[in-house]
Amino acid sequence: MVTLPRIAPMLATPGSLPPEAVEDRWAFEVKYDGQRAMVYLPGDGTVSLRARSGADITAAYPELTGLGSALDSPAILDGEIVALDSEGRSDFERLQSRMGLAGSPTKAARMAQVVPAHLILFDAVHLNHSLVRLPYTQRRALLEDLDLDGAHWSTPAAVVGHGAQALEMTRTAGLEGVLAKRLTSVYEPGVRSRAWIKIRHVRTADVIVGGWVPGRGRLAGLPGALLVGEWHEGALRYVGSVGTGWSDTERTTLAGLLQVAAIDECPFDEAPAVAGARWVLPRLVGEVRYVTRTRAGRLRHPSWHRLRPDLAPDGTT
Repeated sequence: MVTLPRIAPMLATPGSLPPEAVEDRWAFEVKYDGQRAMVYLPGDGTVSLRARSGADITAAYPELTGLGSALDSPAILDGEIVALDSEGRSDFERLQSRMGLAGSPTKAARMAQVVPAHLILFDAVHLNHSLVRLPYTQRRALLEDLDLDGAHWSTPAAVVGHGAQALEMTRTAGLEGVLAKRLTSVYEPGVRSRAWIKIRHVRTADVIVGGWVPGRGRLAGLPGALLVGEWHEGALRYVGSVGTGWSDTERTTLAGLLQVAAIDECPFDEAPAVAGARWVLPRLVGEVRYVTRTRAGRLRHPSWHRLRPDLAPDGTT
């Protein structure tokens, strides 16, 4: 039996598109919103899936076990497990119902019928021997030569150059963004590298601050997170917790404003289940950046951008 080496996934750095003058030195792939997975194929018909943490998640995705018979020689591939919506877009909220089921094979098998998973393959890091020192172009060519396209796995195309067009295409299609990968880059296990750059479509929203949670340690007495909402049919609906994006000065300014606006009752139509929450009059308006929303309207990956004193709490200027 072949024992394959454990390889940690290479990670991308958030950033912007490479300059147009050098974009022909980069490949662009669609960025999918799912669960990263290193795929171990010993060549004996079996498959093992490891999460970014190294945890064995094979049992959570029984529909992917068929990939083990697709290759008869040892391989380690890098990919992303996604759940696709009716338009073929990765939907992280759908995938969440599949995650964490590695210890419940019966439930995982049942959920596989309801929310099937799909494995997006985008790199080959071992084929009989290590490929990590090979440039991206050679690894990518070797991956594509495997012709791994099935009902539950595929190898989507990568395009060299044309970064702005690729990014706009993903925006129009409602996808998360693109990954730019330097053509000459080697595979750096466990490293967050500038050779891979993730460019997300960032959305903004004007929100009403309805509460906050105090920080800890040096942030004691200052906001560790803001609880924000939006008006909907005359009621303030909670849309999420924002805990990043401030400078120390902005955090101190917000702390003063929150203290002045303190009230005893929750201003949201339904109180969020947030431990230690403190409530404020819903009169502070802020602008936040976020990646996407859940079907319930909650903001995913929100970060604070700025106060909007030019806007009234009801959204008027």
